[in-house]
Amino acid sequence: MNPNKKRLASFLALALAAAVRIKDFKFEPATLEIAAGETVTWTNGDDEIHALVANDGSFHSGGLDGDATFAHTFTAPGTYPYRCTLHPQMSGTIVVH
Repeated sequence: MNPNKKRLASFLALALAAAVRIKDFKFEPATLEIAAGETVTWTNGDDEIHALVANDGSFHSGGLDGDATFAHTFTAPGTYPYRCTLHPQMSGTIVVH
């Protein structure tokens, strides 16, 4: 593959990466749909610490300071609701196809 195509492929892979941003005490997007085998990366855009936990216990981030990230790979199809353990009003859902 020529270098320009390789750079473009890398850029597109990053642009299409599954990501959730934590901002203003909300998960954006609140619901994210992905394919099985994809990795979701959460980034804390707030100055407050947040800690994610799946309602079924399948993942837990621990405390995330501002600009910290957490990633989890979803291997099985299903619906995975999650919340912030420190701010219970914050919730989101990952839907895996």
